[in-house]
Amino acid sequence: MHSTAFQPRLLAAAVSLCFTAAVPAAALAQDAAAAGATAGAQVAQVLAPIVITGSRFDADPALAPIGATVISAEEIQRAGANDVNTAIRKVGGVYGRQSLDGSPDFGLDLRGFGTNSSQNMVIVLDGVRLSENELSSAILSTIPIDTVDHIEITRGGASVLYGDGATGGVINIVTKRPVKNSRRGSVFVEGGQFRAGEVRASGFQAWDGFAADATLDTQRTDNYRDNNEFKQTHFSGGAQWFDNAGRAGFRYEGARQDMRLPGSLSEAEYNANPRQTKTPDDYATLDSDRFTAFAQRRIGGYELAADLSYRKKKAESAYSFGGPPSITTYDSKQTQFSPRVRRLGEIGGLLNEMVAGFDWTVWNRTTATSAKYSAADATQHSKALYVRDELRFDAAHEGRVSAGVRREIFNKDFSDAVSFGSTGYKVSQGLNAWELQASYMPVAKLTVYGKAGQSYRVANSDENAYTPGFNKPLAPQQSHDLELGVSYGTAAQKITGRVFRHNLTNEIFYDPTIYANTNLAATRREGFELDAEQRINANWSVNAHYQHVDAKFTEGAYNGKEMMLVPKNTLTARLSWTPATGHTADFGAQWVDSQRNGADFDNKCPAQIPAYTTLDARYARKLGQWEFAVSGLNLADKRYFSQAFSCKDGIQGAIYAADGRQLKLSARYEF
Repeated sequence: MHSTAFQPRLLAAAVSLCFTAAVPAAALAQDAAAAGATAGAQVAQVLAPIVITGSRFDADPALAPIGATVISAEEIQRAGANDVNTAIRKVGGVYGRQSLDGSPDFGLDLRGFGTNSSQNMVIVLDGVRLSENELSSAILSTIPIDTVDHIEITRGGASVLYGDGATGGVINIVTKRPVKNSRRGSVFVEGGQFRAGEVRASGFQAWDGFAADATLDTQRTDNYRDNNEFKQTHFSGGAQWFDNAGRAGFRYEGARQDMRLPGSLSEAEYNANPRQTKTPDDYATLDSDRFTAFAQRRIGGYELAADLSYRKKKAESAYSFGGPPSITTYDSKQTQFSPRVRRLGEIGGLLNEMVAGFDWTVWNRTTATSAKYSAADATQHSKALYVRDELRFDAAHEGRVSAGVRREIFNKDFSDAVSFGSTGYKVSQGLNAWELQASYMPVAKLTVYGKAGQSYRVANSDENAYTPGFNKPLAPQQSHDLELGVSYGTAAQKITGRVFRHNLTNEIFYDPTIYANTNLAATRREGFELDAEQRINANWSVNAHYQHVDAKFTEGAYNGKEMMLVPKNTLTARLSWTPATGHTADFGAQWVDSQRNGADFDNKCPAQIPAYTTLDARYARKLGQWEFAVSGLNLADKRYFSQAFSCKDGIQGAIYAADGRQLKLSARYEF
């Protein structure tokens, strides 16, 4: 088994089917003077006000998520982010690792979970969970960026509301709500280096009580490396009926992806030519379709909501190991149903919000019998009940306190007649989550808050396919979470600081020393974060996000050793120029500290993934309904990498080179 020929996510499940897993790859609103251009005011007249959804409902602004970062649609467009993943990284300051399949879907990491970062955070789109039950990341590049109203980033444990895998936090994507008798549309065209190109058309129309929208997008790029071509065509469309008491509707999203896989390089190969490939015949495809129906209604003092989602995927991958390619094809289907109720009212004159709900998910996967290394068929059923109550007291000082609990049961079934690992098992696992939160403003502009809780995640079918115990699934992972924070300022000038700690037991991780997924001895993530926003004057503003994470083993053979693929420090900063003349400019920088490679459990490898800094910028000129822009990524053409998975004789290997400098030109017409 030549691990350097595999994607790192392939390593995580060894020779099982998971080697196809590599396929899928601030303020709430700025004041009017800060908006700058008149176009911002025109948009505000068409769109409904931004709402916050910390309780899985459109919430009262007085009950916004405690300690959350909110990215507005205006900030996304000004930064030139053409997809949700880019917006989360560039504007939200979330660290991301270069994708391995050429897609824009970088591996996002909240609070330093390394190769398993996607399994330790939850991504939600309008109440529907996008995080997968497989060893793969949520696909965000298919969400039409023009439909996004705002993105909420809540760091830290959130399993009460969101269940499995929410230890690192939750990213909640909220789309624009309809306003009667309004419409909008746009056509976007972009081209750039590496034969990159994108064409996107979107439209929205609302009448009195009914609205419909549609987006068609196609993009392609050869990317920086050889054999790394990526193509995607995506359609999203939906309709909804709405009035002052609620809304109901449906949505379809379909994507077709084709990608070439460049594989990894040794350090010598990387130094000689980081753009080369050693796997010129490897490729993958992914077809994904999602159907969603939703309803939300206020009845008396209660608000009822439900989401029903059905997703199906067909993935194929081909890997060559010095001979004919090994081709694996699988189909997976997932159904989610999430009814919930909220009562927003008063208790003894105090504002109170109580939320209760039920989450039910059925997932299954079948593998083509022609697959050479795996014929894995798997199912996972889960059902959960949760309740959360929040009370606002001492309104003059914005006092808030909340508590919640959740109980979730998982039933897993797996069979694989040709596997080198698990061939079959059935297991049932029950988990509990709880949380306590409080927030208080002792003096004007100063808010202090605290969070404590327990979160969890269970091993997915890819991870359970290859474990130290034959046909023995891994134990659930649990984390005890603590966070203390302070925020000072207003929407125009604000700084927020947080200290946090996550104590984990049975952390689920791939151990290359035994070539298996395993439950680690106790581990811990602790550190602090700083978010700062400053409107310098009517034309200039700056924001920055800093994170320090100390991730270590706290017991066992590696006690005191640092965790792998976790930079201790990351810093993202942006400077924006928005005069009321139709010009806008946005400048960004990200510095990422050095980190240990993915196999350095004992911390004995003298070489580490080097620290790096990348620069990006965008200038745009608006002329009537047209906007023309030039943008650049990695402007200094920094040669770097954020993924490496081996060390032999002090030399790193299994390196995946990151992109070089790329310049793009774009035009957008809005109507």
